[in-house]
Amino acid sequence: MAHAVRTAYSKVSVKSQTVLPAEVRAKLGIAPGDRLRYVLTADGIRIEKAQPEVEDPFVTFTEWGSPIDDEDYANL
Repeated sequence: MAHAVRTAYSKVSVKSQTVLPAEVRAKLGIAPGDRLRYVLTADGIRIEKAQPEVEDPFVTFTEWGSPIDDEDYANL
């Protein structure tokens, strides 16, 4: 059995912004502050809800971030 195809439209503003139609937001589970991912394929472009960004827990350890440290620890 084939899936029903539905179509939704939105306009792009002069600032290249658009509003996702309510039906699209509901289908993707999009809420304010969520991120979108655009997947470019040979068949077209797919829009998905992106996973939340995860903070790197080691980002604060910058004392070992020099090129010399990279060289010293490269083979660990």
